Amino acid sequence: MVTMRSITETELDAGLKALASAQRREIVRALSARSDESGKTCCGIGEVCACKISERLGLAPSTISHHMALLREAGLVRARKEGTWVYYSLDRDRLREIARAIAEL
Repeated sequence: MVTMRSITETELDAGLKALASAQRREIVRALSARSDESGKTCCGIGEVCACKISERLGLAPSTISHHMALLREAGLVRARKEGTWVYYSLDRDRLREIARAIAEL
């Protein structure tokens, strides 16, 4: 059995603040889906490039960059840079920690 660590109040606050935005929640949904409407994966297993998120949400790349920075700072997403492309994936463990902390309130 894997024991999850307790999330700190600061980490919980950062996660809740990041998820308080409808656009950031939609980004999390896009990362969670890992595929487009046709069922094809975007860029790799569990990864989505910023360009696909921008296309899906109809937001400017600079807006996506801003939202992704906040999600990364909150520990909700990871980023991997390859050349000029940035690929994002969810930190599902952090999402579970936040969900557990909310359930314990």
